[in-house]
Formats: sequence, structure tokens, C-alpha cells
Amino acid sequence: MTRGLLIMCPGQGGQHAGMFDLARTDPKAAALLDQTGITPDTATLFDNAVAQPSIVACTLAVWEALRAHLPAPMLAAGYSIGEVAAWSVAGAIAPSDAIALSRIRATAMDHAARVGPPHAMAAISALGIGKAGAIAARHGYEIAIINDVDACIAGGSEDNLAALGESVSAEGAKLQRLPVAVASHTSLMAPARRAFDAALAALRFAAPACPVLGGVNALALRTQNEALDALSRQLVQTIRWSDCMDAAVEAGATVALELGPGAALARMMQARHPHIACRSVADFRSIEGVAAWVARQE
Repeated sequence: MTRGLLIMCPGQGGQHAGMFDLARTDPKAAALLDQTGITPDTATLFDNAVAQPSIVACTLAVWEALRAHLPAPMLAAGYSIGEVAAWSVAGAIAPSDAIALSRIRATAMDHAARVGPPHAMAAISALGIGKAGAIAARHGYEIAIINDVDACIAGGSEDNLAALGESVSAEGAKLQRLPVAVASHTSLMAPARRAFDAALAALRFAAPACPVLGGVNALALRTQNEALDALSRQLVQTIRWSDCMDAAVEAGATVALELGPGAALARMMQARHPHIACRSVADFRSIEGVAAWVARQE
């Protein structure tokens, strides 16, 4: 039996037109997707209002297909919107409620993004976090997500993006704009908290079967109050994903499985902790193949 299973739930970036295909091979997962009414459309798939519920629906449909074939996870973690899905994987939030919550979150964030100039997000690499943060701040940007000691995501005003890119390039580092039009995990999302907090307060919450790592503090969270606080805070505070990966390994995770869409989290975990057996469901052609790989990890 596999011990120390970590389930990772992705954020935006890996969505694609065929993202539901694997889940739809399972009748229960297909039924869950049918209930959402979501159909991946390449024309809108990176629009925030479509992306967030689509990603959560995909993640939870794959989990619905897989969970009977896997050992119980010891821990769940989610990257950005993936943290909502992670609480559902842990059994604390019903899948339908998690998808509905992701819609409310996306709408609230879109409304916040209409306050002031257009937003932008960019990946900064080959630059230490301290220096990246200082350069970002000079251009009105904030560090939204820390992925490694020299890799992060920054969010701020689109008007300042070109100047930020020039400053990053001057340091011999790289900046790549991301297809996200809201400055997630920065203070620019403060106007979104009121509507999102109201939705969180109305949420039906059950005792989780396993802890969930909080994105803003990398702590193993178990209670409703901890969950709601973490989900609210991560709208406006930095996600410390590198710390989350470290915390999972320190807690005893030996196998990490990303539910998809995409494989970014699996790649990051593999690069940071090469001794951890790590894959994404995106690497497989069947649910049975995923389950067989997990079963082989001892």
C-alpha cells in the first residue's frame, strides 16, 4: 500500500480544450461534469470567470474517478484556485459547492480588477525572491506566488509591466507575461474579499479526512475556521508554494499526484524534491494507469 500520498490541485495555466476527456471515461465523474454545465471552449478558457470553475470542475471530476482506486491521501494542497479544490478533495466541501464557490470567487475578482487600470501578472525567473520583490515594488507590483528561491509570480498594473520587464532584464533575469487579467494574491484584490467572505460564511463544511496545506502559511489546516481564513487571506496575500512543497515532504509525503489540468505542480515538486515520486494525471491515458502507478510506489 502506498504511504504518504499528497494530492496537489492546480491553479490556472494548464487548462485546454480536452481537459475533461480523462474524467469523462468514468461515469460518476462524467455525471459531475454534466451537472456543472461547463464545456471547455478555447476562445474563453483563459477568461477568469471561465477558467476558475473549469479548473476546479476538472480537478474534482478526476478525483471522483480516481479516489476509489487510491489509498487515502495524508495531505492535500492547492495552488491558487486549487486550494478551493483541495478542501473538496479532503472531503470538507462538496464538489458542487466548491465549483459554485469558484464561480463567486472569479466574479468577485473580476469586479475588483475593474477598479483602476487593467491588471497583469508575470512570471519572474532567475532572480532571487528578495531582489525580485524589491524591483517589483518599484513598479507598483507585488509578489503573488513564490515558487522557488529564484522563481515567482508578480501582479500589478498592466501600465507598469513593460518597465518591470526592463528592470528584470537589466538584472539578467527573465519575465514572462501570463494569460491572467487579475492580479491575484495581491492587495489589488481587496475589493473582492467582501463578496467572497460572504460566500465562505454560507459554505457547508464537513470535517476533512486529511489536512490541507494553507497557501499563505504552508501550515496543515484542519478546522472550518482555519479553512475559511486561509481561503479569504489568499486572495490578497502571497502564496508560498515552495514552502508548501517543503512542508508536505517534512510531514512525510513520499508520493505526490497532481490531479490536473496540466503538470506544472508535478514539475515543480520533482525539481525541488527529486526523491519524491511525483506525476500528474496529465501524464496518463487512463484512470487505471494513474492508479497502477500510485500502487507501484512503496
